Amino acid sequence: MSGVMVAGEAVGRAIPLVAGALGVSGIAVAALPARLRIRAELRRRWRTWAIAAPVFLGPLLLGQGGAFALAAALGVIGVSEYARMTALPRADQAVLTAASVLLPGLAWLAPGALDLRTAGLLLLAAALPPLLAGDAGGGFTRAAHSVFALLWIPVALTGLVTLQETAIAVGLAVALGDVGAWCGGTALGRRGPGARRLSPLSPHKTWAGVAGAAAATALTLAAVGAFSPVLWAAVLAGCVLGDLLESMVKRETGVKDAGSWLPGFGGLLDRIDSLLPALLLATVVTGR
Repeated sequence: MSGVMVAGEAVGRAIPLVAGALGVSGIAVAALPARLRIRAELRRRWRTWAIAAPVFLGPLLLGQGGAFALAAALGVIGVSEYARMTALPRADQAVLTAASVLLPGLAWLAPGALDLRTAGLLLLAAALPPLLAGDAGGGFTRAAHSVFALLWIPVALTGLVTLQETAIAVGLAVALGDVGAWCGGTALGRRGPGARRLSPLSPHKTWAGVAGAAAATALTLAAVGAFSPVLWAAVLAGCVLGDLLESMVKRETGVKDAGSWLPGFGGLLDRIDSLLPALLLATVVTGR
């Protein structure tokens, strides 16, 4: 019960921030001139945000049980998109899907079981499908893809359960950090030092965008009463590295988006790419 109460208090602090951000951004998007081509895209994104906010906050309001349900659902969908991008066979995907449910379930019901023994079993489980299939031509690549996916998706999303109320702050900070990055890149990233590209992996990401994300994440964490220098650094690093990480995967696999079902964003992984490393790093810096 106490976990639900703590989560409820965190969500209570977050709701005014989310409502205010959606309200202000909705008015701003509606006021854009109809001749602007980006107007329709921004409207699609705003509608997706308006639906995603309660979908994210609602389960977390229920405490660790709700966080488990959210993490498992996001993990199963994310693994499906990843398997499609990397052309993983069904047996490999089945291992990742099982881990997407098992890991947050253990974090909820038996957190003491999440240790090096679990890590060892996951490593063997990732290698098992190509081993059993006798895949001499691409077995190691399959196993490597699976191990990466285990860390990137199920292990990261387990942080929604273990971080508890901090997960709410991280999720909101990442979301508004992405908005801040877009605003910073648009306003300051056209010329001068801020226009320098962050990485060849994502030509549209600039240092001005990093500055915008830094400001937005700091303000969001402060607004929900969760600011600390190390947590802010973890969230900012997640915002910066997450998009580049997914861009690296997509460039090697030759796909533009992880999916096409999420209006304005593509797939789920296109939307939570920054959240995943941010949760991992937040778990590290908070010791949970």
